[in-house]
Amino acid sequence: MHPVRVLAFAVVMSAGAATAHAQSWQPPADSQRCPSKWGAGDQRGSANHMKPDTVLRAVRLIRTGQVFELGRRLEMSMPLQATRTFELHTKRTAPPAGSNRRGSNEEIVLAEIGQVGTQFDGFSHQTHGDSLYNCFKLDDIATRNGFTRLGIENVGALVTRGVLIDIAALKGVEMLPDTYEITVADLQQALKRQQLSLQPGDAVIIHTGWGRLWGKQNDRYMKANPGLGAAAAEWLAKQDPMLVGADTAPINVTPNPDPKVSNPVHQIMLVVYGIHLLENLRLDELAAARAYEFALVVQPLKLVGATGSTVAPIALR
Repeated sequence: MHPVRVLAFAVVMSAGAATAHAQSWQPPADSQRCPSKWGAGDQRGSANHMKPDTVLRAVRLIRTGQVFELGRRLEMSMPLQATRTFELHTKRTAPPAGSNRRGSNEEIVLAEIGQVGTQFDGFSHQTHGDSLYNCFKLDDIATRNGFTRLGIENVGALVTRGVLIDIAALKGVEMLPDTYEITVADLQQALKRQQLSLQPGDAVIIHTGWGRLWGKQNDRYMKANPGLGAAAAEWLAKQDPMLVGADTAPINVTPNPDPKVSNPVHQIMLVVYGIHLLENLRLDELAAARAYEFALVVQPLKLVGATGSTVAPIALR
């Protein structure tokens, strides 16, 4: 894109963002959101969309056999939040033995394995005060060895129609500005441009271009990012998706336009509506191929009682 056009685009978006700053969001009371539409005591939320018809609808989109790997490599040089670590230590577990001198090696991984790399967020990950999805209470389900309810092991394998909403392409840039707030109009215009509409049970994937910084400018990647505003997240949630993902760490625009509100998108999706989140996706190849509709396959690790899972999703078309 021409530098002058990029500058003009940034100025226009900054002006729009200033208007959005006046907007805010607060979570509804427990009495307004519970029980979940999936029933009192439900632990799966949007994963309940996983049915044979969902799978068949997805596989009908596979026509060329092309596979896109959407997961990031897990390594010490990847971007990490300040409170998280990732270390991999190799160890020799057996010296050469037998006439064939067979030896073996293993590794120890020290990490918040549910919350590093390309990660899938479960419902025990976020709260509104002490209340989680479907109004499970933190003190009732949290133990030293994991959560007794809402653990990531409840999700299982997910195969569904994936829809890439390419906001960067809509705006004519490779990467959205650092704190650009994606609006409802942006989502609707991008879908219209791509000649697609959302259906219940879809995996909605947002391309901002922010992933271009991964492993290159990690500090910038983690400091701020373009992403969904609260209004856009509410609109997406009402489309009844199976999950929402993006090529950023929080999916929410960071910092949030209202400085008094902390990452509302996580609460909107995980706590209020029971919709899973998929973060730090590798989307450059998918966007470059204009693969806007595909079959998405993802399965969290069966970490009993965990808040999330590192994952390696694939898109097929």
